[in-house]
Amino acid sequence: MNHLLKYNSSHKLKNSKLLSLYKKMLKPRLIEEKMLILLRQGKISKWFSGIGQEAISIGVTDALEKNEYILPMHRNLGVFTSRDITLHRLFSQWQGKMNGFTKGRDRSFHFGTQEYNIVGMISHLGPQLGVANGVALANKLKKNNKICAVFTGEGGTSEGDFHEALNVASVWSLPVLFCVENNGYGLSTPTQEQFNCKDIADKGIGYGIESCIIEGNNILEVYTKVSEIAKSVREKPRPILIEFKTFRIRGHEEASGTKYVPQDLMDFWAVKDPLENYQAYLKKQGILTEEIEVLYKSEIVHEINEHLKIAFDEEKIIPNVETELNDVYKSFEYQEEKPSENKKIIRFVDAITDGLKESMHKHVDLVIMGQDIAEYGGAFKITDGFLEIFGKERVRNTPICESIIISTAYGLSINGVKSVVEMQFADFVSSGFNPIVNLLAKSHYRWSQNADVVVRMPCGAGVGAGPFHSQTNEAWFTKTPGLKVVYPAFPQDAKGLLISAINDPNPVLFFEHKGLYRSVYQDVSEGYFTTEIGKAALLKEGNHLSIISYGAAVHWVLEALEIMSEITADVIDLRTLQPLDVETIYTSVKKTGKAIIVQEDSMFGGIASDISALINENCFEFLDAPVKRVASLETPIPFQTDLEAQYLGKSLVTKAIQDLHNY
Repeated sequence: MNHLLKYNSSHKLKNSKLLSLYKKMLKPRLIEEKMLILLRQGKISKWFSGIGQEAISIGVTDALEKNEYILPMHRNLGVFTSRDITLHRLFSQWQGKMNGFTKGRDRSFHFGTQEYNIVGMISHLGPQLGVANGVALANKLKKNNKICAVFTGEGGTSEGDFHEALNVASVWSLPVLFCVENNGYGLSTPTQEQFNCKDIADKGIGYGIESCIIEGNNILEVYTKVSEIAKSVREKPRPILIEFKTFRIRGHEEASGTKYVPQDLMDFWAVKDPLENYQAYLKKQGILTEEIEVLYKSEIVHEINEHLKIAFDEEKIIPNVETELNDVYKSFEYQEEKPSENKKIIRFVDAITDGLKESMHKHVDLVIMGQDIAEYGGAFKITDGFLEIFGKERVRNTPICESIIISTAYGLSINGVKSVVEMQFADFVSSGFNPIVNLLAKSHYRWSQNADVVVRMPCGAGVGAGPFHSQTNEAWFTKTPGLKVVYPAFPQDAKGLLISAINDPNPVLFFEHKGLYRSVYQDVSEGYFTTEIGKAALLKEGNHLSIISYGAAVHWVLEALEIMSEITADVIDLRTLQPLDVETIYTSVKKTGKAIIVQEDSMFGGIASDISALINENCFEFLDAPVKRVASLETPIPFQTDLEAQYLGKSLVTKAIQDLHNY
């Protein structure tokens, strides 16, 4: 074979290191060859081959320290083997067995492990880059001189998250290596149909990021250059974009094949095989002998077969509903901090400020991130003055990039740092929807990694803000397992629940109705206290009917009852929508026999529908009337005052209560 790769012999690496790199490349190659056989035998379900790309995984991983995080993709088997993960655990993972890393819940390389400082991917690709930003930010805040490396393919560089991640990393000077494996194709789409610049490395220029191109099939070039870069970034934290030129010899995954690849291109890259070229180089240098080659292959094959037997002998997972449900959230024992009897009358917005401030003092590494939250104090001035108290490292203005900031918050959590992300308006969370529902929500269930993140959501109509600044979009998230959703109606609850949300190691979406910010006052306890998430409040007691509500709609209910003295009702303020306090609901409905649920959101698909169904399923024999729902109009939210008043369900509450009472 005409080997085309040229190796620079001025590297000054010892022979032991040269052989170590060879053996580390050989191991994933032999594992893959075995897996392809097992795939054809139906003993594993799917395989994403990295044959021909091993030099990148091995070189990058070896250039990092063992305690530095690395975020691989599904073609980076060499990352896992280089971190010396026991093979039978990998094999169990690929067979969906309990001794793997996800308890059979996720496949192939969709997993991470804190033990080996590896953070696994999700199929959406882009968020991985933001996670690396979060890991790197935590390293920078800790001043530990650590870096991290994150992989993506050339296809992933077309995603918006790629551009957001590079921009944030550049603005914040984050010590992260963005490793792009340019292997020619995004599944079947060639690079010329994905982007129009010559090199992906050129994309770093627009973000003020240093970049370089490395021959990805040359293990010595990968290892030596990445080692130099890593050393430099540890000394001077900053992001580096590295493009590795390589090629995917096999299909995107085995079922897709490679028929779309021209044969001459396959032939061109076949002679650049990283393992065969390096093996020939070592033999030519007299470093690798036939005896050593045979020994290495024998040792690795024996290890593969031994560990395959362990994995094959492992029992299949026996499904258990309780186990599955218990792993959705990280276990958390609520610690009650009773409120002080010293109180002062403050607004809802002030209670949010107080809760944040108390938490920033309590958790000395807590980070707040959001648009305009530092010098400006946020769109609603909730963090006004925080910069002077807590400093710019902990009170961080962000670019307009909701998606990558939420992914960054997740990365902070992985590296042991709590964070609060402020959506300037809850409506804008749609730009960060993916990392919330696919990273934060699924993380603990997938690989036992909690997401210690609170997303604050200023929401709601009634303030003339129109379709894009007025939504109350809690129903987008209440149906997503793994998220907690809190929605207070009063200042005391807002403060206590926000403190509890920040204490909770699970992801919490904290809805704050901006129409209540400066219109609702209450005596609020001073200092630090908590309110338990998942517990509703019984605001009024009565016998005629049960009224269940939350957020601003609670105030609609209370106002309506003031003019209906003949009706006595249990008024339940849910306060938390996920988890839902069903016991308080059922107890009340069984007493009164009638139930009405009031929400500000439009009717269809709202949480009122689920509560109605729960009541019918669990309290049917106690009901004296159909369960009634009140909600807003099935339209986007208009801004003009009269149109908005018509949209809101507030005007329907009084009649709905009277109708149910008279039923």
